[in-house]
Amino acid sequence: MAELEKKEKFLKKFEFIRSFRLRIFLIIIAVGLFAGITMRYGVLRNYEEREISARTAEITNQMKILANHLITYNYLQDNSSEIINAELSQLATLYGGRVLVIDSNFRIIKDSYDISVGKIMIAREVIECFKGATISNYDEINRYIEVAVPISQTDAQTGEVRILGVLLTSAATTAIDANVALMNRQAWILEIVTMIIILGAALAISAVIVRPFDRVTQEINRVATFEDENMVVSSYIETEEIADAFNKLRARLKALDDSRQEFVSNVSHELKTPLASMKVLADSLNMQEEVPAELYKEFMQDIAAEIDRENKIITDLLALVKMEKGATGLNIEACDINAMMELIIKRLGPIARKNEVDLIFESHRSVMAEIDEVKLTLALSNLIENGIKYNKHPGWVKVVLDADHQNMHVTITDSGIGIPQEDLEHIYERFYRVDKSHSKEIGGTGLGLAITRKTIFLHRGSINVDSTLGEGTTFTVRIPLSYIV
Repeated sequence: MAELEKKEKFLKKFEFIRSFRLRIFLIIIAVGLFAGITMRYGVLRNYEEREISARTAEITNQMKILANHLITYNYLQDNSSEIINAELSQLATLYGGRVLVIDSNFRIIKDSYDISVGKIMIAREVIECFKGATISNYDEINRYIEVAVPISQTDAQTGEVRILGVLLTSAATTAIDANVALMNRQAWILEIVTMIIILGAALAISAVIVRPFDRVTQEINRVATFEDENMVVSSYIETEEIADAFNKLRARLKALDDSRQEFVSNVSHELKTPLASMKVLADSLNMQEEVPAELYKEFMQDIAAEIDRENKIITDLLALVKMEKGATGLNIEACDINAMMELIIKRLGPIARKNEVDLIFESHRSVMAEIDEVKLTLALSNLIENGIKYNKHPGWVKVVLDADHQNMHVTITDSGIGIPQEDLEHIYERFYRVDKSHSKEIGGTGLGLAITRKTIFLHRGSINVDSTLGEGTTFTVRIPLSYIV
């Protein structure tokens, strides 16, 4: 189930990538719209600013010329000059605006609209002009240009400049607005055409970009059918990395599936063996009408031994499964390791004597450590007991306890039959036995070393093995003195 869930999650990622095509398409469209709108706004804005600036400069020049004519014709004292009035009317008509002539008393003496003559005109622009400045403003809201030019006269003898009045003009921007509107319509047409082109390009680009991912999906489906074939998609570096990651995942899933099948096969074999023995013994008793009490008792003892063996296999198997799932926590306490090792040696002494094996314990110093005493006792007992069982007769097993400032070290060396080099990497596998021909005679469930290594790893420790066939084996266990959470 776990393997299937991983595969489904992996495939769902590629379903997301399928929608990636739509996302790329929308992104390209959004970028195209943004670029088009920004460009249109920028072009129109730049055109409008340039036209307004040019029109303002043109009006200012015309008004300065007209201001000189006002001085020439002494218009501020006598505004009846038909030439000047014609020029003022022509200027107002040309720019579609209004022209005001203001004397030194801030009084309007001429209005092209003829509605404000005689009124006082006090405005910031007028005041600034009387100080000698030429003022120009553009009102974006009401869409007109306002220009104020001082009417000045220079004294021929002293060179003094006197401001005699102000010429104020407001000019409409109708022509500019019409041009901007026309350009805006043309820009919209161009933008629509451009968006149609971008739409086609977006469809093509998104298809090209996503095509390798479609191939990845096809390869995944193909590999799911043909287990021995690896995925090969080399369009992009990214798709190569995805293919490589998938091939690694597939290899791990296959290894897990092989391990599961092997485990199920081993468990079935190990559990069936005692049952088969009990069945043979029971059938033997049932086939005989009158079974002697001694034979009956012997057969029942054999059946009880097989039951014990079956129970030990199940117990060890459950313990290992709990450890691998992390369901079994450690009961960490400070422990006297010397005392614990002496107790282990004492318990295994009878087994060692029965097998004609000398059991030697050597401690280099007193050691205290934070451990789960029950679990670590079982783990170290498994190692020492294996050294006793797989030994020569007579033989010896030497256990050495030592420690440094961080770790304790337990070295277990025996004079036994040794382990072939090709088997060393498999000895911690469940139900793996090096000497399969004598496994039943020696006993055990084939789970001892797996439980031992798991227990040591739970203590954040390490275990190493060194063995020479026919000479013996050495296990070295390292456990931190202080438990690392």
